[in-house]
Amino acid sequence: LDLFLREETGYQAIQGTRPQTLAFALSDSPVGLAAWFVEKYRAWTDCDGDPRNALTLDEMLGNISLYWFTNCIGASFWPYYARLHGKWPIDGRVTVPTGYCEFPREILRPPRAAAERVFDIRRWTVMPKGGHFAALEQPQALAQEIREFFRDLD
Repeated sequence: LDLFLREETGYQAIQGTRPQTLAFALSDSPVGLAAWFVEKYRAWTDCDGDPRNALTLDEMLGNISLYWFTNCIGASFWPYYARLHGKWPIDGRVTVPTGYCEFPREILRPPRAAAERVFDIRRWTVMPKGGHFAALEQPQALAQEIREFFRDLD
């Protein structure tokens, strides 16, 4: 946690305080946008330091292209701004049935006991592989977990 807070939170600060400045910079440079994403892929995927161990170049470029061609990188920053400048969005217990996949290289992983104080946890699965971009890294495993979660609700 100390290392993460010291080395990996700069994106939160800039996205939460100056989202438009960063958005203009990244919207003006496809290389800048790619560098922004690839750095996150390197740090936040289950890749042993090389994002190509978790994602193909086509997968990375495809995802980056979605942001580039739609010019929506700025919109992706607004939740950080809203969170930094507003009140915590969860007030009390969330009673909607909830499932959680704990991917080993996710940025932060809450203890189950802490999550259960707020959420109605119905399924908690420790996954063998994956990180923050689980839907890109482990799409089949994530899809299977989602199916199992809803199947268990019957």
